[in-house]
Amino acid sequence: MCGGRTEGVTAVSETSSESGLTSAEASARLAEVGPNTLKPRRRASVWRMLIAQLTHLLALLLWVAAGLALVAGTTALAVAIVVIIILNAAFAFAQEYRADRAAEQLRSLVPVTAHVVRDGAAVEVAAADLVPGDLVVLAAGDRVGADLQIASCDGLLVDESIVTGESVAVARGAGDRLIGGTFVVQGTARSVVMATGPRTQLAEIARLTEGAARPASPLTLELRRVVRVIAVIAATVAAGLGGAALLLGLGPLAAAIFAIGVAVALVPEGLLPTVTLSLARGAEKMSTRNALVRRLDAVETLGATSFICTDKTGTLTQSRMNVVIVVTVTGAVHVHGEGYLPVARLTGPPSAVALAADVTRAALRCVSGRVAETPEGWVADGDPMEAAFHCLALRLGLTVEPEGQRTAYTSERMVSSSIDGTTVSVLGGPEAVFARCRAVPDDMVRAVQQLADAGKRVLAVGTRRWTAEPSPEAEHDLELLGLLALEDPPREGVAEALRACRSAGIRIAMITGDHPRTGAAIARELGLLGTRGVVLDGADLPADDVALADAIDHDDGVVVARAQPADKLRIARALRSHGHVVAMTGDGVNDAPALREADVGVAMGAAGSDVAREAADVVLLDDHFATIVAAIELGRATFQNVRRFLTYHLTDNVAELAPFVVWAVTGGSVPLAIGVLQVIALDIGSDMLPALALGAEPARADTMKGRRQRSSIDRVLLARAFLVLGMTEAIVSMGAFVAVLLLGGWRWGDVPAASLQASASGTAFAAIVLGQMANAFACRSTRLPVWRLRFGENRAVEWAVAAQAVLLLIFLGVPPLATLLGGSWPPPHGWLLAAVAVPAVLVADAVHKSIAAGPSASRGRGAPSMLKSTKGLP
Repeated sequence: MCGGRTEGVTAVSETSSESGLTSAEASARLAEVGPNTLKPRRRASVWRMLIAQLTHLLALLLWVAAGLALVAGTTALAVAIVVIIILNAAFAFAQEYRADRAAEQLRSLVPVTAHVVRDGAAVEVAAADLVPGDLVVLAAGDRVGADLQIASCDGLLVDESIVTGESVAVARGAGDRLIGGTFVVQGTARSVVMATGPRTQLAEIARLTEGAARPASPLTLELRRVVRVIAVIAATVAAGLGGAALLLGLGPLAAAIFAIGVAVALVPEGLLPTVTLSLARGAEKMSTRNALVRRLDAVETLGATSFICTDKTGTLTQSRMNVVIVVTVTGAVHVHGEGYLPVARLTGPPSAVALAADVTRAALRCVSGRVAETPEGWVADGDPMEAAFHCLALRLGLTVEPEGQRTAYTSERMVSSSIDGTTVSVLGGPEAVFARCRAVPDDMVRAVQQLADAGKRVLAVGTRRWTAEPSPEAEHDLELLGLLALEDPPREGVAEALRACRSAGIRIAMITGDHPRTGAAIARELGLLGTRGVVLDGADLPADDVALADAIDHDDGVVVARAQPADKLRIARALRSHGHVVAMTGDGVNDAPALREADVGVAMGAAGSDVAREAADVVLLDDHFATIVAAIELGRATFQNVRRFLTYHLTDNVAELAPFVVWAVTGGSVPLAIGVLQVIALDIGSDMLPALALGAEPARADTMKGRRQRSSIDRVLLARAFLVLGMTEAIVSMGAFVAVLLLGGWRWGDVPAASLQASASGTAFAAIVLGQMANAFACRSTRLPVWRLRFGENRAVEWAVAAQAVLLLIFLGVPPLATLLGGSWPPPHGWLLAAVAVPAVLVADAVHKSIAAGPSASRGRGAPSMLKSTKGLP
């Protein structure tokens, strides 16, 4: 936990008197240290953020395309491109603006008013006026207004979940520190202010949260690289062919327009909206699986995850404690029951059952948590562990006795106690209780070790007679009654989710505050920790980040026990430096820096704090580890879909560029097959719907098999898009164009008649669109030919191709639009020639897939899908 600083704080002994500070002292200290408020975070300029979204490299390329469309006289297309740029910019801006509110949420944790003692009287003051040394009076329901030290208290329980994420209220005693922003659940206290405003722990967490830079997602980095490559290629090829046009006798203006056409042919105008909408669809699917995505690019980043750092309680386990074994001096009693139902089966020696009742009765005196019956069933009322003792009492048929005079548990004493008449009962950690007992049998010591090794949480119970006034000595010279072993059952589906992670090559670390033995036992039970797994104690983690990454980066599971939230931040940073894409879970305020540092911060939606949720990229509505894995599977499916529509988008770039290259290479002897406006119509008109439909392809059965590819665009994809599919479309479209010219009477080097040029251009345009219609089906799989795919799995592709066919008829059959674009309705033989593109693309695709698969290609079934509704395709 991040320590608050206490510079300028007056010693507690000087300010803890019953009269508190005087008004004059408080005013002087307020002038010295400033108000008890968190400094507002300096936000980036809204206009600067918006302009950045409008001027990144791909946006600039699209601006150029819009300008070129405007120059060419196609105002409608220019406006359409501008609308796409603005919509994408607005959406990205909204995501960025909302994502950086985590630190601001911390400011709302400081209460408006506080009750203090000044000038000897209890008064209410503005929380902003609290100063070091103030004597603060706390009661149930109050929010702690600053970092305090308890001077005196009575039955104090504090809800620290906003900081620690633990839903269980903790007992605090005299001398303990209270963290600003936490809640008093029960009891009263008089406490001295130790730190205010920027010197509190909340302020330190805010600084860490702001200082933890949110890493760019793999998809963002990949798109930047792709855009840079496309920009360089487009500029280079356009300049080269523009120069060739000058050499061939074109005037400067005509050569410039020609170069513009080449550049437009190479710029995938539909790439950005396709990526955005595909991620949005992935986010929508994740929401149906209880994972809310706060940043769109987190959808793809989840798919790239190679290391998950997960909490234990509530994520891997049910967060429902239950006493399962009571160990007495005459034997052990096993308790077989479900949840908090008061009915259970007990097995063990009769004498042990009788003593188990004494152990339970003594433990129950020391706690206040109970179980209660509600319309939804039996639930914990208070601390779930304490409720487990009440449930055990009901199962043993015991009557709940009135509470005695209790002394609360503290982290220093590690026990709680109760004096009821002449009987003192003490409950706590075995080490703490054993140290207070007059004798401890060796069997009890061995039992503690065995139960911890079995993943049980163990508490010991001791008693004694006491007739004097209550004092600390009453908790010593105890007789050991027995042990209570509790367990928190694993959540259903966690073991299967962990197996899916192993199959996917994803490494996992469980980060817990439990004892190393307990954490290791639970991890082994779940299948998280293998025979070569590593168990580390948080106190012994290496100080050097490189050494820390080496210690944690194991493929057979890791348990980091007795961990603090600050350890999570270091672990995330160290693993990222090792090249991992890290998903980190968290629920407390102190987890916010680690959630921002990780590639994907995953917050708990049911039990987590608002600050953690604001710092995270993904929020789990059910706090279930299996939901993380299901989201990763959806992320991987989205990544595969990105590769599908990138292949689709890049394919017709070759066919669009080919006419310009052929014109230049032949010295203008072969006329331009298509023009600039036809290229834009292909990219934004006919190609958009099929590309978007490919983004809706369901997850395959082998999605979670093996490690995911790092790059969305690699040599395999480029070779398929450019050399196979794109080259096939280019050859067919140029062949159809030249054939229509020849059949219409054109001779090499002649200038064709305008009508013949238009019909031949329409034929080339039709060939590219028909080729892309076949390509849409071919891109659904990287391994199977189209005729081996199941139709109906992705209806969106079928509807999109049908819409593409309608658009083709509109582009060529509506005279004003056809004239504007530069093509006209092809002759019958032109349609036949253009239709060759369909079988040509399908055959070329099938041959390429067959060669790539090889004779011994394996068709493994992969790990079982975490997506229950998706069977997927091979």
